Amino acid sequence: MRGTLADIATPHPLGATLPGVYLDDDLTQRLCVALDTLLAPVHGTLDSLTAYFDPATTPADMLDWLASWVGLAPDGGRSVENQRRLVAAAAELHGWRGTVRGLREALRVVVSGDIEITEGGGVGWSITPGAPLPGTGSERLVVRVGMAGATAQDEARVDALVAAVKPAHVPHLTEMLPVPS
Repeated sequence: MRGTLADIATPHPLGATLPGVYLDDDLTQRLCVALDTLLAPVHGTLDSLTAYFDPATTPADMLDWLASWVGLAPDGGRSVENQRRLVAAAAELHGWRGTVRGLREALRVVVSGDIEITEGGGVGWSITPGAPLPGTGSERLVVRVGMAGATAQDEARVDALVAAVKPAHVPHLTEMLPVPS
Protein backbone atom coordinates (compact mmCIF):
# COMPACT_ATOMS: atom_id res chain seq x y z
CA MET A 1 0.00 0.00 0.00
CA ARG A 2 1.26 3.45 -0.88
CA GLY A 3 1.81 5.85 2.02
CA THR A 4 3.30 9.22 2.76
CA LEU A 5 6.79 9.88 1.49
CA ALA A 6 9.36 11.93 3.36
CA ASP A 7 10.47 15.22 1.82
CA ILE A 8 8.19 15.13 -1.20
CA ALA A 9 6.70 18.43 -2.20
CA THR A 10 3.28 18.75 -3.71
CA PRO A 11 3.10 20.47 -7.10
CA HIS A 12 -0.17 22.17 -6.05
CA PRO A 13 0.02 23.52 -2.46
CA LEU A 14 -3.45 24.06 -1.05
CA GLY A 15 -2.56 27.12 1.04
CA ALA A 16 -1.81 29.20 -2.05
CA THR A 17 -5.23 28.43 -3.56
CA LEU A 18 -7.24 29.82 -0.66
CA PRO A 19 -8.93 33.24 -0.70
CA GLY A 20 -6.79 36.18 0.45
CA VAL A 21 -8.40 36.28 3.92
CA TYR A 22 -6.81 32.89 4.76
CA LEU A 23 -3.35 33.51 3.28
CA ASP A 24 -2.11 35.18 6.48
CA ASP A 25 -3.94 32.85 8.90
CA ASP A 26 -1.29 30.65 10.55
CA LEU A 27 -3.69 27.86 11.63
CA THR A 28 -5.24 27.56 8.17
CA GLN A 29 -1.85 27.47 6.47
CA ARG A 30 -0.56 24.76 8.86
CA LEU A 31 -3.68 22.66 8.18
CA CYS A 32 -3.08 23.06 4.46
CA VAL A 33 0.56 21.99 4.85
CA ALA A 34 -0.64 18.87 6.71
CA LEU A 35 -3.05 18.09 3.89
CA ASP A 36 -0.32 18.74 1.32
CA THR A 37 1.83 16.12 3.07
CA LEU A 38 -0.97 13.60 2.76
CA LEU A 39 -1.86 14.49 -0.83
CA ALA A 40 1.71 14.66 -2.21
CA PRO A 41 1.95 10.86 -2.78
CA VAL A 42 -1.43 10.96 -4.55
CA HIS A 43 -0.17 13.63 -6.93
CA GLY A 44 3.06 11.69 -7.44
CA THR A 45 1.16 8.49 -8.16
CA LEU A 46 -1.24 10.13 -10.61
CA ASP A 47 1.62 11.93 -12.37
CA SER A 48 3.39 8.60 -12.97
CA LEU A 49 0.33 6.38 -13.34
CA THR A 50 1.48 4.81 -16.60
CA ALA A 51 4.62 3.54 -14.85
CA TYR A 52 2.40 1.51 -12.50
CA PHE A 53 0.83 -0.33 -15.46
CA ASP A 54 4.17 -1.25 -17.05
CA PRO A 55 5.69 -4.46 -15.62
CA ALA A 56 9.20 -3.12 -16.22
CA THR A 57 8.70 0.02 -14.12
CA THR A 58 6.00 -0.78 -11.56
CA PRO A 59 7.22 -0.91 -7.95
CA ALA A 60 8.03 -4.44 -6.76
CA ASP A 61 5.23 -4.42 -4.19
CA MET A 62 2.69 -3.74 -6.96
CA LEU A 63 3.71 -6.67 -9.18
CA ASP A 64 1.24 -9.15 -7.64
CA TRP A 65 -1.57 -6.64 -8.16
CA LEU A 66 -0.53 -6.13 -11.80
CA ALA A 67 -0.19 -9.90 -12.27
CA SER A 68 -3.77 -10.38 -11.09
CA TRP A 69 -4.91 -8.12 -13.94
CA VAL A 70 -3.51 -10.58 -16.51
CA GLY A 71 -4.75 -13.70 -14.75
CA LEU A 72 -1.57 -14.80 -12.98
CA ALA A 73 -1.67 -16.25 -9.50
CA PRO A 74 0.68 -14.58 -7.00
CA ASP A 75 3.87 -16.50 -6.28
CA GLY A 76 6.07 -14.97 -3.61
CA GLY A 77 8.92 -17.34 -4.43
CA ARG A 78 9.67 -15.83 -7.83
CA SER A 79 12.34 -13.20 -8.18
CA VAL A 80 11.19 -9.69 -9.06
CA GLU A 81 12.89 -9.85 -12.47
CA ASN A 82 11.26 -13.21 -13.20
CA GLN A 83 7.84 -11.89 -12.15
CA ARG A 84 8.29 -8.81 -14.38
CA ARG A 85 9.09 -10.99 -17.42
CA LEU A 86 6.11 -13.25 -16.78
CA VAL A 87 3.65 -10.37 -16.40
CA ALA A 88 5.00 -8.72 -19.56
CA ALA A 89 4.60 -11.92 -21.57
CA ALA A 90 1.24 -12.96 -20.09
CA ALA A 91 -1.02 -11.49 -22.78
CA GLU A 92 0.77 -13.32 -25.59
CA LEU A 93 1.06 -16.51 -23.54
CA HIS A 94 -2.71 -16.57 -22.95
CA GLY A 95 -3.17 -16.70 -26.72
CA TRP A 96 -1.14 -19.94 -26.90
CA ARG A 97 -2.55 -21.49 -23.71
CA GLY A 98 -3.23 -25.20 -24.01
CA THR A 99 -0.67 -25.77 -26.77
CA VAL A 100 2.87 -27.14 -26.68
CA ARG A 101 4.13 -23.80 -27.98
CA GLY A 102 2.33 -21.95 -25.18
CA LEU A 103 3.78 -24.30 -22.56
CA ARG A 104 7.28 -23.98 -23.99
CA GLU A 105 7.08 -20.16 -24.12
CA ALA A 106 5.71 -19.96 -20.55
CA LEU A 107 8.53 -22.17 -19.30
CA ARG A 108 11.14 -20.10 -21.18
CA VAL A 109 9.97 -17.00 -19.37
CA VAL A 110 10.28 -18.65 -15.96
CA VAL A 111 13.05 -21.26 -16.33
CA SER A 112 16.64 -20.73 -17.35
CA GLY A 113 17.52 -24.19 -18.57
CA ASP A 114 16.85 -26.85 -21.17
CA ILE A 115 13.20 -27.68 -21.77
CA GLU A 116 11.97 -30.92 -23.33
CA ILE A 117 8.26 -31.49 -23.87
CA THR A 118 6.81 -34.81 -25.01
CA GLU A 119 3.12 -35.13 -25.72
CA GLY A 120 1.28 -38.19 -26.85
CA GLY A 121 -1.82 -36.68 -28.40
CA GLY A 122 -2.39 -35.71 -31.99
CA VAL A 123 -4.85 -34.20 -34.39
CA GLY A 124 -5.66 -35.41 -37.85
CA TRP A 125 -8.43 -36.15 -40.27
CA SER A 126 -9.13 -38.79 -42.85
CA ILE A 127 -11.85 -39.50 -45.36
CA THR A 128 -11.24 -43.22 -44.87
CA PRO A 129 -13.42 -44.83 -42.20
CA GLY A 130 -11.47 -46.77 -39.59
CA ALA A 131 -8.19 -44.97 -40.31
CA PRO A 132 -5.63 -45.14 -37.48
CA LEU A 133 -5.92 -42.44 -34.86
CA PRO A 134 -3.13 -39.86 -34.64
CA GLY A 135 -0.73 -39.69 -31.74
CA THR A 136 0.97 -42.38 -29.69
CA GLY A 137 -2.07 -43.55 -27.76
CA SER A 138 -0.61 -42.25 -24.51
CA GLU A 139 -2.46 -39.12 -23.48
CA ARG A 140 0.26 -37.88 -21.21
CA LEU A 141 2.35 -34.76 -21.22
CA VAL A 142 5.93 -35.14 -20.01
CA VAL A 143 7.95 -32.02 -19.27
CA ARG A 144 11.65 -32.37 -18.52
CA VAL A 145 13.60 -29.33 -17.40
CA GLY A 146 17.36 -29.34 -17.09
CA MET A 147 18.28 -26.69 -14.57
CA ALA A 148 21.48 -26.20 -12.60
CA GLY A 149 20.92 -26.04 -8.83
CA ALA A 150 17.20 -26.82 -9.00
CA THR A 151 15.47 -27.10 -5.64
CA ALA A 152 12.22 -28.74 -4.57
CA GLN A 153 10.61 -25.29 -4.68
CA ASP A 154 11.73 -24.85 -8.30
CA GLU A 155 10.22 -28.22 -9.18
CA ALA A 156 6.93 -27.34 -7.47
CA ARG A 157 6.85 -23.96 -9.24
CA VAL A 158 7.48 -25.55 -12.66
CA ASP A 159 4.86 -28.23 -11.97
CA ALA A 160 2.30 -25.58 -11.00
CA LEU A 161 3.04 -23.63 -14.18
CA VAL A 162 2.64 -26.73 -16.34
CA ALA A 163 -0.66 -27.53 -14.60
CA ALA A 164 -1.91 -23.98 -15.23
CA VAL A 165 -0.97 -23.82 -18.91
CA LYS A 166 -1.73 -27.33 -20.20
CA PRO A 167 -5.23 -28.53 -21.08
CA ALA A 168 -7.02 -29.53 -17.88
CA HIS A 169 -7.94 -33.04 -19.06
CA VAL A 170 -4.37 -34.07 -19.95
CA PRO A 171 -2.34 -35.70 -17.16
CA HIS A 172 1.24 -34.54 -16.89
CA LEU A 173 4.57 -35.47 -15.36
CA THR A 174 7.22 -32.87 -14.55
CA GLU A 175 10.83 -33.93 -14.11
CA MET A 176 13.76 -31.76 -13.10
CA LEU A 177 16.99 -33.10 -14.56
CA PRO A 178 20.31 -32.28 -12.89
CA VAL A 179 22.65 -30.23 -15.04
CA PRO A 180 26.29 -29.72 -14.09
CA SER A 181 26.93 -26.04 -13.42
